[in-house]
Amino acid sequence: MSLDGFVDALPVGVVVLDEDLVIRHVNDAFAALTGQAPSELVGRPVGDLLEWHEAHGERADASRWPAASRLRGTHTVADQPVALLGPGGRRAAVNVSGTYQRDRQGRVRGAVLAVRAPSRGRRPQPTGVEIVSTVSHELRSPLTSVKGYTSLMLNRWHRLGDDQKKMMLEQVNHDADRVTRLITELLDISRLETGRLILRRQMVDLPALAASVVEKVALEYPELEATSDFPASFPPVYADPDKIEQVLTNLVENACKYASPRDLLIDGTVGPGSVSVGVSDRGEGIPESDLPKVFTKFFRRSVGRPTGSGLGLWISRGLVESHGGELEARSKEGHGSTFRFTLPLIDLDELPSP
Repeated sequence: MSLDGFVDALPVGVVVLDEDLVIRHVNDAFAALTGQAPSELVGRPVGDLLEWHEAHGERADASRWPAASRLRGTHTVADQPVALLGPGGRRAAVNVSGTYQRDRQGRVRGAVLAVRAPSRGRRPQPTGVEIVSTVSHELRSPLTSVKGYTSLMLNRWHRLGDDQKKMMLEQVNHDADRVTRLITELLDISRLETGRLILRRQMVDLPALAASVVEKVALEYPELEATSDFPASFPPVYADPDKIEQVLTNLVENACKYASPRDLLIDGTVGPGSVSVGVSDRGEGIPESDLPKVFTKFFRRSVGRPTGSGLGLWISRGLVESHGGELEARSKEGHGSTFRFTLPLIDLDELPSP
Protein backbone atom coordinates (compact mmCIF):
# COMPACT_ATOMS: atom_id res chain seq x y z
CA MET A 1 0.00 0.00 0.00
CA SER A 2 1.32 3.46 -0.89
CA LEU A 3 1.66 6.21 1.72
CA ASP A 4 -1.33 8.07 0.29
CA GLY A 5 -3.30 4.84 0.30
CA PHE A 6 -2.43 4.25 3.95
CA VAL A 7 -3.46 7.81 4.89
CA ASP A 8 -6.72 7.46 2.95
CA ALA A 9 -7.56 4.29 4.89
CA LEU A 10 -7.26 5.97 8.31
CA PRO A 11 -10.55 6.51 10.15
CA VAL A 12 -9.45 9.93 11.42
CA GLY A 13 -9.36 12.96 9.14
CA VAL A 14 -5.86 13.79 7.87
CA VAL A 15 -4.69 17.04 6.26
CA VAL A 16 -1.20 17.53 4.82
CA LEU A 17 0.02 21.14 4.51
CA ASP A 18 2.95 22.63 2.63
CA GLU A 19 5.19 25.50 3.75
CA ASP A 20 2.54 28.04 2.71
CA LEU A 21 -0.07 26.25 4.85
CA VAL A 22 -1.88 25.22 1.68
CA ILE A 23 -3.61 21.84 1.66
CA ARG A 24 -1.71 19.32 -0.45
CA HIS A 25 -3.55 16.15 0.50
CA VAL A 26 -6.61 15.11 2.48
CA ASN A 27 -8.06 11.68 3.11
CA ASP A 28 -11.64 10.55 2.70
CA ALA A 29 -12.38 10.86 6.43
CA PHE A 30 -11.55 14.58 6.42
CA ALA A 31 -13.48 15.15 3.21
CA ALA A 32 -16.49 13.48 4.83
CA LEU A 33 -16.28 15.89 7.77
CA THR A 34 -16.42 18.86 5.39
CA GLY A 35 -19.10 17.42 3.11
CA GLN A 36 -16.91 18.13 0.07
CA ALA A 37 -14.86 16.06 -2.32
CA PRO A 38 -11.09 15.82 -1.74
CA SER A 39 -10.49 17.55 -5.09
CA GLU A 40 -12.41 20.59 -3.82
CA LEU A 41 -10.15 20.89 -0.78
CA VAL A 42 -6.65 20.42 -2.21
CA GLY A 43 -4.97 23.71 -3.06
CA ARG A 44 -6.94 25.77 -0.55
CA PRO A 45 -5.35 27.61 2.41
CA VAL A 46 -5.98 25.72 5.63
CA GLY A 47 -7.42 28.91 7.14
CA ASP A 48 -10.39 28.57 4.76
CA LEU A 49 -11.41 25.35 6.47
CA LEU A 50 -10.06 25.40 10.02
CA GLU A 51 -10.49 28.35 12.37
CA TRP A 52 -8.53 28.54 15.62
CA HIS A 53 -8.13 31.37 18.08
CA GLU A 54 -5.47 33.06 20.14
CA ALA A 55 -5.60 32.83 23.95
CA HIS A 56 -7.42 36.20 24.12
CA GLY A 57 -10.18 34.90 21.85
CA GLU A 58 -9.41 36.60 18.52
CA ARG A 59 -9.03 34.53 15.39
CA ALA A 60 -5.43 33.54 14.81
CA ASP A 61 -3.54 34.41 11.64
CA ALA A 62 -3.11 31.22 9.63
CA SER A 63 0.56 32.07 9.07
CA ARG A 64 1.14 31.70 12.79
CA TRP A 65 -0.37 28.23 13.10
CA PRO A 66 0.25 26.52 15.32
CA ALA A 67 0.99 29.16 17.89
CA ALA A 68 2.29 26.46 20.23
CA SER A 69 5.94 27.23 19.63
CA ARG A 70 8.37 29.46 17.83
CA LEU A 71 11.17 26.94 18.19
CA ARG A 72 12.72 25.34 15.16
CA GLY A 73 12.49 21.62 14.58
CA THR A 74 9.65 19.13 14.70
CA HIS A 75 6.87 19.67 17.23
CA THR A 76 3.51 18.17 18.09
CA VAL A 77 0.29 19.78 19.26
CA ALA A 78 -2.23 17.86 21.37
CA ASP A 79 -5.97 18.02 20.73
CA GLN A 80 -7.20 21.59 20.42
CA PRO A 81 -10.81 22.70 19.83
CA VAL A 82 -11.11 24.22 16.36
CA ALA A 83 -14.03 25.29 14.16
CA LEU A 84 -14.40 23.44 10.86
CA LEU A 85 -15.82 25.80 8.22
CA GLY A 86 -18.13 24.30 5.62
CA PRO A 87 -20.14 25.50 2.63
CA GLY A 88 -22.75 28.17 3.24
CA GLY A 89 -21.18 29.37 6.47
CA ARG A 90 -21.71 26.03 8.20
CA ARG A 91 -19.49 25.52 11.26
CA ALA A 92 -18.76 22.37 13.23
CA ALA A 93 -16.63 21.78 16.32
CA VAL A 94 -13.68 19.44 15.80
CA ASN A 95 -10.53 18.51 17.68
CA VAL A 96 -7.21 18.99 15.87
CA SER A 97 -3.81 17.59 16.74
CA GLY A 98 -0.74 17.58 14.56
CA THR A 99 2.94 17.43 13.83
CA TYR A 100 4.71 20.33 12.15
CA GLN A 101 8.16 21.49 11.19
CA ARG A 102 9.66 24.96 11.73
CA ASP A 103 12.82 26.42 10.22
CA ARG A 104 15.47 28.54 11.96
CA GLN A 105 13.29 31.63 11.66
CA GLY A 106 10.35 29.88 13.30
CA ARG A 107 8.31 29.62 10.10
CA VAL A 108 6.20 26.54 9.50
CA ARG A 109 7.70 24.44 6.71
CA GLY A 110 4.96 21.85 6.59
CA ALA A 111 2.45 20.09 8.81
CA VAL A 112 0.27 17.01 9.12
CA LEU A 113 -3.00 17.48 11.01
CA ALA A 114 -5.35 14.90 12.48
CA VAL A 115 -8.95 16.13 12.63
CA ARG A 116 -11.73 14.33 14.46
CA ALA A 117 -15.20 15.12 15.71
CA PRO A 118 -15.48 15.44 19.51
CA SER A 119 -16.46 12.19 21.22
CA ARG A 120 -20.11 11.99 22.11
CA GLY A 121 -20.77 12.50 25.78
CA ARG A 122 -17.37 14.05 26.26
CA ARG A 123 -17.28 17.58 27.55
CA PRO A 124 -15.67 19.83 24.91
CA GLN A 125 -12.45 21.53 25.94
CA PRO A 126 -12.83 25.23 26.75
CA THR A 127 -11.98 27.69 24.01
CA GLY A 128 -9.68 30.66 24.48
CA VAL A 129 -12.72 32.90 24.86
CA GLU A 130 -14.12 30.71 27.66
CA ILE A 131 -10.78 30.63 29.46
CA VAL A 132 -10.41 34.41 29.34
CA SER A 133 -14.04 34.91 30.37
CA THR A 134 -13.70 32.59 33.39
CA VAL A 135 -10.41 34.00 34.62
CA SER A 136 -11.55 37.59 33.98
CA HIS A 137 -14.52 36.94 36.24
CA GLU A 138 -12.18 35.66 38.96
CA LEU A 139 -9.90 38.70 38.55
CA ARG A 140 -12.74 41.17 38.97
CA SER A 141 -13.33 40.47 42.66
CA PRO A 142 -9.77 40.96 43.99
CA LEU A 143 -9.14 43.95 41.72
CA THR A 144 -12.34 45.60 42.94
CA SER A 145 -11.18 45.05 46.52
CA VAL A 146 -7.72 46.47 45.82
CA LYS A 147 -9.19 49.52 44.10
CA GLY A 148 -11.72 50.10 46.86
CA TYR A 149 -9.29 49.87 49.77
CA THR A 150 -6.54 51.95 48.15
CA SER A 151 -9.06 54.63 47.17
CA LEU A 152 -10.42 54.69 50.71
CA MET A 153 -6.95 55.02 52.24
CA LEU A 154 -5.92 57.76 49.83
CA ASN A 155 -9.04 59.82 50.54
CA ARG A 156 -9.37 59.19 54.30
CA TRP A 157 -5.85 58.42 55.44
CA HIS A 158 -5.90 60.81 58.41
CA ARG A 159 -9.35 59.64 59.54
CA LEU A 160 -8.45 55.98 59.68
CA GLY A 161 -6.93 54.29 62.71
CA ASP A 162 -3.74 52.27 62.49
CA ASP A 163 -5.65 49.01 62.95
CA GLN A 164 -7.97 49.90 60.06
CA LYS A 165 -5.02 50.78 57.81
CA LYS A 166 -3.26 47.55 58.68
CA MET A 167 -6.38 45.50 57.96
CA MET A 168 -6.86 47.18 54.58
CA LEU A 169 -3.21 46.78 53.59
CA GLU A 170 -3.29 43.10 54.57
CA GLN A 171 -6.38 42.62 52.38
CA VAL A 172 -4.77 44.47 49.48
CA ASN A 173 -1.67 42.28 49.85
CA HIS A 174 -3.81 39.14 49.95
CA ASP A 175 -5.83 40.15 46.88
CA ALA A 176 -2.66 41.09 44.98
CA ASP A 177 -1.34 37.57 45.67
CA ARG A 178 -4.62 36.15 44.38
CA VAL A 179 -4.32 38.13 41.13
CA THR A 180 -0.72 36.95 40.73
CA ARG A 181 -1.80 33.33 41.16
CA LEU A 182 -4.57 33.68 38.58
CA ILE A 183 -2.15 35.15 36.06
CA THR A 184 0.30 32.35 36.84
CA GLU A 185 -2.48 29.85 36.16
CA LEU A 186 -3.09 31.40 32.74
CA LEU A 187 0.60 31.20 31.90
CA ASP A 188 0.80 27.62 33.18
CA ILE A 189 -2.10 26.58 30.93
CA SER A 190 -0.21 27.81 27.88
CA ARG A 191 3.11 26.32 28.94
CA LEU A 192 1.69 22.95 29.90
CA GLU A 193 -0.35 22.57 26.71
CA THR A 194 2.55 23.56 24.46
CA GLY A 195 5.34 21.76 26.31
CA ARG A 196 7.19 24.99 27.09
CA LEU A 197 7.13 24.74 30.88
CA ILE A 198 10.59 25.40 32.30
CA LEU A 199 11.47 23.83 35.64
CA ARG A 200 14.08 25.51 37.82
CA ARG A 201 15.09 22.53 39.88
CA GLN A 202 16.98 22.48 43.13
CA MET A 203 16.99 20.32 46.23
CA VAL A 204 13.68 20.84 48.04
CA ASP A 205 12.84 20.03 51.66
CA LEU A 206 9.22 18.90 51.31
CA PRO A 207 8.34 18.80 55.05
CA ALA A 208 9.54 22.40 55.43
CA LEU A 209 7.71 23.42 52.27
CA ALA A 210 4.49 21.82 53.53
CA ALA A 211 4.77 23.72 56.82
CA SER A 212 5.27 26.98 54.91
CA VAL A 213 2.21 26.30 52.75
CA VAL A 214 0.02 25.66 55.80
CA GLU A 215 1.21 28.91 57.37
CA LYS A 216 0.30 30.89 54.24
CA VAL A 217 -3.07 29.23 53.66
CA ALA A 218 -3.94 29.88 57.31
CA LEU A 219 -3.96 33.61 56.51
CA GLU A 220 -7.05 33.01 54.38
CA TYR A 221 -8.47 30.21 56.53
CA PRO A 222 -7.69 31.13 60.17
CA GLU A 223 -9.53 28.02 61.36
CA LEU A 224 -7.09 25.78 59.48
CA GLU A 225 -5.83 22.85 61.54
CA ALA A 226 -3.31 20.67 59.77
CA THR A 227 -1.00 17.93 61.04
CA SER A 228 2.20 17.01 59.21
CA ASP A 229 3.53 13.47 59.34
CA PHE A 230 6.86 12.94 57.59
CA PRO A 231 9.48 10.38 58.59
CA ALA A 232 12.63 11.85 60.11
CA SER A 233 14.69 10.43 57.25
CA PHE A 234 12.48 11.92 54.51
CA PRO A 235 14.91 12.80 51.71
CA PRO A 236 15.04 16.07 49.77
CA VAL A 237 13.83 15.95 46.15
CA TYR A 238 15.26 17.56 43.04
CA ALA A 239 12.35 19.75 41.91
CA ASP A 240 11.15 23.26 41.19
CA PRO A 241 10.21 24.59 44.65
CA ASP A 242 7.79 27.22 43.30
CA LYS A 243 5.85 24.66 41.26
CA ILE A 244 5.67 22.11 44.07
CA GLU A 245 4.56 24.86 46.46
CA GLN A 246 1.83 25.71 43.95
CA VAL A 247 0.69 22.08 43.91
CA LEU A 248 0.62 21.79 47.70
CA THR A 249 -1.19 25.13 48.05
CA ASN A 250 -3.88 24.03 45.60
CA LEU A 251 -4.40 20.75 47.46
CA VAL A 252 -4.61 22.35 50.91
CA GLU A 253 -6.89 25.16 49.71
CA ASN A 254 -9.18 22.71 47.94
CA ALA A 255 -9.51 20.70 51.15
CA CYS A 256 -10.48 23.88 53.00
CA LYS A 257 -13.00 24.91 50.34
CA TYR A 258 -14.73 21.64 49.63
CA ALA A 259 -14.29 19.68 52.85
CA SER A 260 -13.19 21.33 56.10
CA PRO A 261 -10.10 23.29 57.16
CA ARG A 262 -10.02 21.25 60.36
CA ASP A 263 -8.24 17.94 60.88
CA LEU A 264 -6.22 17.99 57.66
CA LEU A 265 -3.31 15.57 57.39
CA ILE A 266 -0.26 16.16 55.22
CA ASP A 267 1.85 13.03 55.18
CA GLY A 268 4.91 11.86 53.33
CA THR A 269 6.13 8.37 52.49
CA VAL A 270 9.31 7.06 50.93
CA GLY A 271 9.17 4.30 48.35
CA PRO A 272 11.66 2.66 46.02
CA GLY A 273 12.95 5.45 43.80
CA SER A 274 10.27 7.97 44.73
CA VAL A 275 8.55 9.87 47.51
CA SER A 276 4.89 10.72 47.88
CA VAL A 277 3.00 13.50 49.66
CA GLY A 278 -0.69 13.28 50.47
CA VAL A 279 -3.25 15.82 51.66
CA SER A 280 -6.19 14.14 53.42
CA ASP A 281 -9.36 15.75 54.73
CA ARG A 282 -12.19 14.55 56.94
CA GLY A 283 -14.98 15.90 54.76
CA GLU A 284 -17.95 14.19 53.16
CA GLY A 285 -15.87 12.78 50.34
CA ILE A 286 -16.29 13.05 46.59
CA PRO A 287 -19.10 11.16 44.82
CA GLU A 288 -17.81 8.37 42.62
CA SER A 289 -19.38 10.07 39.59
CA ASP A 290 -17.35 13.25 40.21
CA LEU A 291 -14.00 11.62 40.98
CA PRO A 292 -12.91 11.18 37.31
CA LYS A 293 -13.74 14.86 36.64
CA VAL A 294 -11.75 16.57 39.38
CA PHE A 295 -8.63 16.94 37.22
CA THR A 296 -10.46 18.43 34.23
CA LYS A 297 -10.43 22.12 33.38
CA PHE A 298 -13.02 24.34 35.05
CA PHE A 299 -14.60 21.52 37.05
CA ARG A 300 -15.95 22.79 40.37
CA ARG A 301 -18.19 20.78 42.60
CA SER A 302 -21.41 22.43 43.73
CA VAL A 303 -20.73 21.74 47.42
CA GLY A 304 -18.57 23.65 49.87
CA ARG A 305 -17.38 27.09 48.78
CA PRO A 306 -16.69 26.67 45.06
CA THR A 307 -14.57 29.70 44.35
CA GLY A 308 -11.64 30.02 41.97
CA SER A 309 -11.19 29.29 38.30
CA GLY A 310 -11.55 25.50 38.45
CA LEU A 311 -8.07 25.16 36.98
CA GLY A 312 -6.04 24.37 40.08
CA LEU A 313 -6.17 20.57 40.05
CA TRP A 314 -5.72 20.34 36.28
CA ILE A 315 -2.63 22.53 36.50
CA SER A 316 -1.37 20.69 39.58
CA ARG A 317 -1.47 17.35 37.78
CA GLY A 318 0.40 18.90 34.85
CA LEU A 319 3.07 20.35 37.13
CA VAL A 320 3.57 17.03 38.91
CA GLU A 321 3.73 15.10 35.64
CA SER A 322 6.27 17.57 34.27
CA HIS A 323 8.51 16.43 37.15
CA GLY A 324 8.02 12.81 36.15
CA GLY A 325 5.53 12.12 38.93
CA GLU A 326 1.81 11.39 39.28
CA LEU A 327 -1.12 12.99 41.07
CA GLU A 328 -4.19 10.96 41.97
CA ALA A 329 -7.32 11.33 44.06
CA ARG A 330 -9.01 8.76 46.28
CA SER A 331 -12.23 9.29 48.13
CA LYS A 332 -15.03 7.50 49.89
CA GLU A 333 -18.26 9.31 50.59
CA GLY A 334 -18.60 10.01 54.28
CA HIS A 335 -14.93 9.33 54.95
CA GLY A 336 -13.05 12.20 53.31
CA SER A 337 -10.63 12.43 50.40
CA THR A 338 -6.90 12.12 49.79
CA PHE A 339 -4.95 13.77 47.00
CA ARG A 340 -1.49 12.26 46.70
CA PHE A 341 1.38 13.07 44.37
CA THR A 342 4.64 11.24 43.79
CA LEU A 343 8.01 12.66 42.78
CA PRO A 344 10.99 10.61 41.61
CA LEU A 345 14.17 10.53 43.66
CA ILE A 346 17.03 11.61 41.42
CA ASP A 347 20.70 10.87 42.03
CA LEU A 348 22.43 14.13 41.16
CA ASP A 349 25.64 12.23 40.40
CA GLU A 350 23.82 10.50 37.54
CA LEU A 351 22.71 13.73 35.89
CA PRO A 352 24.64 14.74 32.74
CA SER A 353 27.09 17.58 33.14
CA PRO A 354 25.89 20.90 31.69
